[in-house]
Amino acid sequence: MKAIIDVSPKGGLLNSLLKTARQVDSGKAARGNYHLSFESSKLLLSELSTARIALLEDLRKVGEQSIYALAKLVGRNYSNVHSDINKLIELGLVLRTEDTKKVFVPFDSVEIRLTLSEASH
Repeated sequence: MKAIIDVSPKGGLLNSLLKTARQVDSGKAARGNYHLSFESSKLLLSELSTARIALLEDLRKVGEQSIYALAKLVGRNYSNVHSDINKLIELGLVLRTEDTKKVFVPFDSVEIRLTLSEASH
């Protein structure tokens, strides 16, 4: 399973959410890729900063870690890593184990699709 992150107009995002909700209601919850859409490239880049993307990449490579161990591994301040991990959890890109409270990336790969539209003159 992979995570696909992209920019989608507001209407497209709402339609996608409604489709998923109908599948869940009917008991046919879609299994497969995780989709995360943002309304604009500006919002995507503010939520997924270069530091968060690097953290996501490092965590995916090393596997399940405590936040403390992860901060030490990447050479960053614990509170900054903790804050970034919480944002990545909020976005659904990182999960926390219930028993050990370690964090991990549940995806085989993460794709970020950023398409810039043509400028209108």
